[in-house]
Amino acid sequence: MKVFLSADMEGTAGVTAWSETEHDKPDYPQFQALMTAEVVAACEGALAAGATEIIVKDAHHTGRNLLVDRLPAEVRVVRDWSGHPHSMMFGIDADCRAALFTGYHDAAGTDSNPLAHSFTGRIMRLTINGALASEFTVNAITAASLGVPAAFLSGDAGICAGAAALVPGIVTVPVSAGFGPATASLSPARARAAIRDGVARALSDLDARQPAPLADLWEVALEYTNAVEAYRGSFFPGVDYPAPRRLTFVRDDWFEVLRTLRFLW
Repeated sequence: MKVFLSADMEGTAGVTAWSETEHDKPDYPQFQALMTAEVVAACEGALAAGATEIIVKDAHHTGRNLLVDRLPAEVRVVRDWSGHPHSMMFGIDADCRAALFTGYHDAAGTDSNPLAHSFTGRIMRLTINGALASEFTVNAITAASLGVPAAFLSGDAGICAGAAALVPGIVTVPVSAGFGPATASLSPARARAAIRDGVARALSDLDARQPAPLADLWEVALEYTNAVEAYRGSFFPGVDYPAPRRLTFVRDDWFEVLRTLRFLW
């Protein structure tokens, strides 16, 4: 059984400040190790459930965060950014039986994580078919477009609630909650144990895991923090510019949504 894992960092147990997630800051190595340990725990759960191959996409910031010598032998790790529209899901294919997500955080415009954002700091709000969309939203739909169910997610309480609403049957492990600039988090050891168990449960009953719902038409709106960014993006083919910080577009193919987003954020 081949599975895919997309690993982010801001939803890792204990992570609270940007300085803990940026590679050139002194706080980073401690939290880099915690991110890696949660990925290892997820891989251990997958292996216990019968996985024989695990594709891990290092999907935070530089794409070069995971301490790769700590990953199990069954892992093939994808590092850095190819430029492919699959982005945080690069490496997934239709042969994967499930998609897993660790270290995920809530969307820009929410208050459940002090580090909540959507892909880049330039995006203040992203909606898809009228609903607020997170990085998980986009990535779960990307998996679904290949027929792959989103089976497991760990991260802050807000993104776990959003994932459960989008994909009924997904197993979630909330490891932290945000309160303004503060977080309340499980201990890393308890978070890892819960992740290991959650992934094993998710993959042991794949019949209960379903892909995110797909639509016939995708209406996407982006609100930027800066009008300059919206103006630049307004020249992409098929993109409308209805307000100084707002771009909208409509596509009937999900990959074309991803292709457009690739050039707008």
